[in-house]
Amino acid sequence: MGGKVLPSSPSEPAPKPDAPGQNLAAPSAPALTAPAVLSKPGGGVPLLLVDGHQLLWRGTFGFPAEIRSRDKTRNLTGLFAFFALLRIAVRDNFTNLGVTAPEVVVVFDGQFGSRDRQEADAGYKAQRPTDEQALSPILFLADVQRGLTACGLPWVELENHEADDVIASLTHNATRGNTTTRELPDRPVVIMSADHDFYQLVTPQVLVLHPASRPARRWIDPAAVHTHHGVDPVQWPDFRALTGDPADNIPGVKGIGGKTAAALLADGMTLDKLPDSGRLTSPRARAVTTQFAEALTWRDMIRVRTDIEVPLNLTGTSSALLPTPAAVLERIDAW
Repeated sequence: MGGKVLPSSPSEPAPKPDAPGQNLAAPSAPALTAPAVLSKPGGGVPLLLVDGHQLLWRGTFGFPAEIRSRDKTRNLTGLFAFFALLRIAVRDNFTNLGVTAPEVVVVFDGQFGSRDRQEADAGYKAQRPTDEQALSPILFLADVQRGLTACGLPWVELENHEADDVIASLTHNATRGNTTTRELPDRPVVIMSADHDFYQLVTPQVLVLHPASRPARRWIDPAAVHTHHGVDPVQWPDFRALTGDPADNIPGVKGIGGKTAAALLADGMTLDKLPDSGRLTSPRARAVTTQFAEALTWRDMIRVRTDIEVPLNLTGTSSALLPTPAAVLERIDAW
């Protein structure tokens, strides 16, 4: 399963059956103000890039109710929750805030996407459980992709690339303008994911959205990265190489936590320049010298690629509003 790109297509009018168990379609009051960049004159329709696997895992394991098929024999929670959470995220963070509805693209990890980073470090993501329960969201993947196609939302899955790198490449293209795809150089881009590695892409034009976070920490811009972590977005790979990243099984330099890493990288310092900076004099900081080669490898693994050719033509227009999740399942005969 790889090398797949589904283009946008017109979406038929959505049927309106009630969602089982709870009224997920009911409007909610705005919880925050939309970032100004989303309504910047001349910026065009915002581009929303969704980390598909992250959303699928969140829906499968974090949805408040179990959703079953009509005959009660099949668990459909991950499938239903994916569309419920995506619909709510667009509604609550764009349309309910008076922002133009975004063009939505969902990006999934390729089957062999982690291979290059695992060749650099065999421990990369090696700690993640591989039992049947832990991998149960994968069972919903094909139906999620069918549902996206049925709703006219494009999705991308490139066999040899992680979603992080595909999203980074789409972001790179969108923010620099591309006459072939009609992208605008000032187009705002929103990356919807809880993966902090996307912080390295954050600029005044590129934001990260954590829809599950409380309103005050939902939108990540350059100021938020610096406020919470003490570094600038461009320093994020250096910062994570020092502190480590448990989610990807990157250990980091022994004894270096967030505060120490931020102090070492103060005033725009980079990992490359630390050995000659005079900042590695304390016993704790001297560990950077001992593990310097490893830290450079970890930084390279954390850095996302922006040079992947993604065979997807963006339209520059708002995506159709998603139907209720119950309606999506109806469309693909999943009930």
